[in-house]
Amino acid sequence: MISTPISQINSYIAFFLLIFLVVALARLPILTVLRRSLIEIPFILFAFLMPFFGSGESYELLGLTFYREGLLAGGAIVAKGTLGVLGAIVLSGSTTARGILLGLERLKLPPLMVNIASFMLRYINVVTDEMERMRVARASRGFEPQGIRDWKILASAAATLFIRSYERGERVHLAMLSRGFNGQMPKMELHEHHPPLWFAFLLPVGALASASLDRWVF
Repeated sequence: MISTPISQINSYIAFFLLIFLVVALARLPILTVLRRSLIEIPFILFAFLMPFFGSGESYELLGLTFYREGLLAGGAIVAKGTLGVLGAIVLSGSTTARGILLGLERLKLPPLMVNIASFMLRYINVVTDEMERMRVARASRGFEPQGIRDWKILASAAATLFIRSYERGERVHLAMLSRGFNGQMPKMELHEHHPPLWFAFLLPVGALASASLDRWVF
């Protein structure tokens, strides 16, 4: 999809049919998919402005001038961005965080990056709980943010949260070293239902077929 020119319309139709098939197989609620897709709106708004800028071949419609280069660039942003967002939604909605880490490990991502992502997922809830306790402590002392004048207090709270998180990380690291940690996390195992083997080959084969669809048709 990344390397396919936007001018190959038939290929992109096949790409969208393929991603919609995956959404259906993942059994994700349509409203959930649409709600999470709203993150793409700023990029779509930017893409709508691109046809008005460019050079070369142009078209006149309702007194407005549209440039072919801008239309192709805007269409590429919308099509590729939508496909990418839908793919990310399917991955996050149908695969657990542990499953994603296991997949990255099997794809031979550098172990250091896998470890960083693993620790982030493990301790993001710890940091979130710490933020909530600090908020409750401020509220119990009558603090309610009113505007810019309270930014100094919020900045101090953010700095305190950073220091506490850093110190907690050091304590966790020392505890791991005392238990024999050598820089390698134990191999992860995931006992979940996996799709049949033929399905694992269906998606890449379908993607390659979609990329070559224009040549097959013409």
